[in-house]
Amino acid sequence: MPSPPPLSKHETTNQNEPNLTEFIAELSLDPEREPIASELGVLQSIYGDESIKLWSSNGSPESTPNGSSTNNGDAGTIRYEVTLSLPAPFDDTTFIVLVSLPLSYPASSPPQLQLLSRYIGPFGVDPALFGAILRTFISSEGVEWTPDSVCVFDGLEWVRERCAEWFEHQKNEKAVGELLREDERGVSSAQVDAEEGKGKQVAELVHEAPDDSRSSVVSMPEGIEIIEAEPITDRKSSFVGRACRITHPSQVPLVLAHLMSDRRIARAAHPVINAWRCQVGNVLHQDNDDDGETAAGGRLAHLLQILDVNNVLVVVTRYWGGIRLGPDRFKHINQSARNALDLGGFLDAPDSQVSGKRQGRGKKR
Repeated sequence: MPSPPPLSKHETTNQNEPNLTEFIAELSLDPEREPIASELGVLQSIYGDESIKLWSSNGSPESTPNGSSTNNGDAGTIRYEVTLSLPAPFDDTTFIVLVSLPLSYPASSPPQLQLLSRYIGPFGVDPALFGAILRTFISSEGVEWTPDSVCVFDGLEWVRERCAEWFEHQKNEKAVGELLREDERGVSSAQVDAEEGKGKQVAELVHEAPDDSRSSVVSMPEGIEIIEAEPITDRKSSFVGRACRITHPSQVPLVLAHLMSDRRIARAAHPVINAWRCQVGNVLHQDNDDDGETAAGGRLAHLLQILDVNNVLVVVTRYWGGIRLGPDRFKHINQSARNALDLGGFLDAPDSQVSGKRQGRGKKR
């Protein structure tokens, strides 16, 4: 796999940088390239004037509207670079994509996208990501291209989603590595024993229960009522949010075990993505679990924090539909959780007055 080319224009100052608006105007005079001119104008309005620049490797315009190419010998190829930002919450991180339009685009050839940035945030771009972006319009997992249809915007948005998934994966790997290094530096034996005991308790109650034990429902701690919101469905995946009031951290594994004893929940791809906060005396206890959906538990914990909700456990079950949702899955997870919190009345009153009673559509367990 080839390495990404250097960022020439962004490392040096080019005083003779071609004017994109003038280039679009000249390009629109050619009837065969007018669709490209219109597409460039739309991209300019979407991403901003400063985000799109005609690309050159030596400080001179890469292409001219009359079909000549001044650099790489590809007659008629138009090249420009687009600066994109990752979707929220990483929208302060930017990267650059090179767009190459052959002379036969859009009539009979797709465009090609190439990642120019060597780094996205603090992470070096790897060959897998670089290659995936190169194959945007020729891979079955990429963007479908139809002759005579402009498609650069669809490709750029697919690249944004792909880079966001990659970036989040890198961040999670880094966080795991830091935690492991912390452990190696020496956590006290008492802390280790406590964590192992807690992990064993949850594992025995939730994940390691034999299949036949799930046929009988594990009893719910006394006084706890689970509020279940209406499912959110997107591209055959479903997300179900549940919430309940808790008075002590020890109730959490019991509630999760109760949910996992329900076969409909246990068979989900991610049955008990959860986060909880519980005030005991002057101490606020809190924790979360991704349940295999990377970073999902942390997002739920952040939701509880910004909503300032205490003494509550929120659980989201995701049923996989066979189609990757990208960052949209986190939007649905958070919304499912918020719906359950709203339905249970957790957002309407101080913690001491929260009753967990339904408000609107949904059901109790």
